[in-house]
Amino acid sequence: MSEQSASGDGRIANLRPEHPVALVTGASGGLGGAFAVELDSYGCRVALHYHRSDDEARAIQSRLKHDSVLVQGDVASWESVKELHARVRSELGDVDVLVSNAAIRNDSLMAMQSPASWRQVIDTNLVGTFHVCRAVLPAMLKRRWGRIVNIVSPSGLIATPGQTAYSASKAGMIGLTRTLAAECGRRGVTVNALSPGFMETRLTSGASQQFKDTMAAKLPVPRFTTPEEVAGSIALFLDNDYVTGQVVSVDGGISIM
Repeated sequence: MSEQSASGDGRIANLRPEHPVALVTGASGGLGGAFAVELDSYGCRVALHYHRSDDEARAIQSRLKHDSVLVQGDVASWESVKELHARVRSELGDVDVLVSNAAIRNDSLMAMQSPASWRQVIDTNLVGTFHVCRAVLPAMLKRRWGRIVNIVSPSGLIATPGQTAYSASKAGMIGLTRTLAAECGRRGVTVNALSPGFMETRLTSGASQQFKDTMAAKLPVPRFTTPEEVAGSIALFLDNDYVTGQVVSVDGGISIM
């Protein structure tokens, strides 16, 4: 890692490590796995987090070329996140790149949804993002280089009946992202959000094919995206020190409809 130097206009020299340590939460799913593979292609050493899907996480790990580690835990629990973070530091070192991707959906009209079900979504998606950001942030700030990418959703920007919990969690993540970016920018840490559109992943596996076809036909780009197509967008955040506090939508235009 190069030494820090600042120019007269406040710019900080690139302190990006040669082989950054990246933590991807929810890495056993289609999108999380695609992020892990993409980061590995950039020379990152990747920690793949999973909650329950051990076999799927191992399958993703088998595709990686650089050093990697599997870490299990529940991001909704601060104690669990502290433990998995300690494992990553022990095996690979301090986290340089965080992709907060772990998420669940419990869709229901609010009038019929239990408080426990609603709270579970908030705890995993929003509170979980706080937990992992809070765990990795002090070392990033100390080293004056870091990248945090929070995975949000068009549901955080537009209304979707039946998704009050999911929409609230993702909208909260957008607010967290923007405010954290304002807190961290002067110390070389950028914080952004990536908002994928409709994909074939576990979160959409319960939808009927008719629904998928109908939704795709309405999009300005009338098709579903792939996890790999979305994951390729992370390069913008890795390579550019001047992009922070942004929500980048890779959604075929659904967020402008």
